[in-house]
Amino acid sequence: QVQLVESGGGLVQAGGSLRLSCAASRSIFNSMGWYRQAQGKQRELVARRMSTGTTTYADSVKGRFTISRDNAKSTLYLEMNSLKPEDTAVYYCNLNLFSVNYWGKGTLVTVSS
Repeated sequence: QVQLVESGGGLVQAGGSLRLSCAASRSIFNSMGWYRQAQGKQRELVARRMSTGTTTYADSVKGRFTISRDNAKSTLYLEMNSLKPEDTAVYYCNLNLFSVNYWGKGTLVTVSS
């Protein structure tokens, strides 16, 4: 069993930046990612970092968001720059471990125009 705890969300003006963190309860080297769910919409992939180091991003965030991890701290990060109102959502950390998906409770990001 793994617990994931997100932090770093908040209210920011358009054009601003935030850094989200996801702390895992133990060392993990598997694929991890960030998803988001806006009100009334389905949850969508934002960014994923594979155990090989390969990263993928949704087209809507390419060039603005950066996913990274600190294995020593068992923490996944999402650096978000040039934020837009359409980035407003609850952001969730995800771990896929032996075909089981683990999720955090999410952190709310609100971008005002």
